[in-house]
Amino acid sequence: MSYRFTKRVMICCWRYFSSQKIYGATYGKLYNWYAVNTGSLCPAGWHIPTDAEWQTLVVELGGDTEAGGAMKATTLWNSPNTGATNSSGFSGLPGGNRSYDGFFYNVGYSGYWWSSTENGASAAWSRYLGYDYGNAYRDYNSKADGFSCRCLRD
Repeated sequence: MSYRFTKRVMICCWRYFSSQKIYGATYGKLYNWYAVNTGSLCPAGWHIPTDAEWQTLVVELGGDTEAGGAMKATTLWNSPNTGATNSSGFSGLPGGNRSYDGFFYNVGYSGYWWSSTENGASAAWSRYLGYDYGNAYRDYNSKADGFSCRCLRD
């Protein structure tokens, strides 16, 4: 890849889904991990959860196969919104994602959230939920991808 591309993705940034402000009111912004790494996304006394903190939440909500439903809002997801109860109060929304190459995907179908934990020089850990399953999935993704963020009280 060219230097220009490399330099561009390392800049801290955010986007609304499809770069349209109308999505921001419902789903918020999609941040690349470089923005997460600045430590300035959350107000004082809050932080982006580590991968271990996300795992603690998943375990407390019944493990990988149950936690997704407990974390998903009961509205705004495409049908069938499998397992959605929002019993945790997390109210996870299907805000989609922005890939490192600038394309937007999955609004209505999936929600992705960054952790503050890196997985090598170019990736970081994340969690995602989907419309057609009740699981909470753990994955690592390019730091240049755009995902939602949640803050956790210190």
